Amino acid sequence: MEESKDVSLDGIRKLLKELLVENLSLEDIQPEDIKDDEILFGDGLGLDSLDAVEIVVLLQRNFGLEVKDMKQGREIFYSIDTLARYVHGNMKK
Repeated sequence: MEESKDVSLDGIRKLLKELLVENLSLEDIQPEDIKDDEILFGDGLGLDSLDAVEIVVLLQRNFGLEVKDMKQGREIFYSIDTLARYVHGNMKK
């Protein structure tokens, strides 16, 4: 069955939130606490440059995607929504 083609944007958002909470040691935060449009870095969720590196690894490990251009990465990593749209648009179908 070709489930990867049918992965919804909402499903990707949910999975990304779960991956961030599990892998970035976000204490006292549940995946459902993260808003889709919440800024991930700085005053938003509070992620830092080390977390950005971990997100790159998570994208590679879970979706087979690489972000090589960090200028592009800043746009992609802005929020769960921008991250999910990148994953959804670049997943191998």
